[in-house]
Amino acid sequence: MPKVRRPVQAGAFYEATPVALSRQIKNSFSNKLGPGKLPEVADTGPRNIIGLICPHAGYMFSGPVAAHAYSRLAADGKPDTIIIFGPNHTGIGSGIALMNEGFWRTPLGDIEIDTQMANEIIKESSIVDVDDSAHSSEHSIEVQLPFLQYIYGSTFKFVPVCFLMQDQSSAAEVGRAVAKVVDGRNAVIIASSDMSHYEPQERAKRKDLEALEMVEALDETRFNQVIEARRVTACGTGPITALMVAAKNLGAKEAKLLCYKTSGDVIGDYSSVVGYAAVCFTK
Repeated sequence: MPKVRRPVQAGAFYEATPVALSRQIKNSFSNKLGPGKLPEVADTGPRNIIGLICPHAGYMFSGPVAAHAYSRLAADGKPDTIIIFGPNHTGIGSGIALMNEGFWRTPLGDIEIDTQMANEIIKESSIVDVDDSAHSSEHSIEVQLPFLQYIYGSTFKFVPVCFLMQDQSSAAEVGRAVAKVVDGRNAVIIASSDMSHYEPQERAKRKDLEALEMVEALDETRFNQVIEARRVTACGTGPITALMVAAKNLGAKEAKLLCYKTSGDVIGDYSSVVGYAAVCFTK
C-alpha cells in the first residue's frame, strides 16, 4: 500500500467536501479582492513562471490573494512537478524536511510525490532530510494543494519541503540545490508564507511592502535585513529566501507583486491584521 498523508485542515482552513471546496476556490477567484474571474489553463502556455509566493491562511482570509498567483500560473501553462516550500509552524521534525514518497490527499483527490526529484534534492543538499513527521500536522504546504488541483486536477507531481530552520544561509543552500535539480525541467517552485502577524493595518502594510520591495529587487540579503531590522513577523522567510535564490539561479528576470491585502481588508477590523502577498517570478 502506498503511503498517504491525509488532510489535517479540511473543514478548518478550507471546506471538507469536494463540492463545497470547489465552490470556495471559485469564490476566491471571483471575489472583489481576487482576480475577478475564473482561471483559464493555457494548454500550450509559455511556461515562463519559475516560482510564486502564496499565502496559506484560511481561504476565507487569504484565498483571494492566493488566487492572483494561481490565475497567473494557469495562464502560463502546466508544470509537471511543483516544489512547495513551507514554514514549519509545529516545531515537529528535522530542520529542513521533505517527504520523498507516497501521496497527499485532499477532498479533491490524491497528488503523487515526485520521488525521483525529491531524492535528487536530498543528494544535492546536505541539510535536507527525509522526515515525514515534519509534515504530519503542518498546514503551510497542504493549503496550496486544492488550488493546484482546481486548476490542473491531480495530473502533476509535487515535492513538499518544510523549513524549521529559516536562517538565510540554510535557505540559500536549499534554493541552490533545488535550482540545480529543476534546471531544464518543467517545474515551478512555490514559497508558502503569510506576511506580518497581528499588527495594526498601517504598520503591517508599511513593513510588509518594504520587505516585498526587496523581493521585487531579487535581493535576498536586503530582504532578510529588512525582516530583521523592521521585525517583520512573516512566517515563511526561509521559503521566500530559498525561492529567491533558486529563481535567480534559474535566470529570473523579474519578481512582481501581484496583490497585497490583509485580513483587515477582508473583515474590516484593522486593529490587528495578518498580511498576505502574491508574487510571481518569471524568466
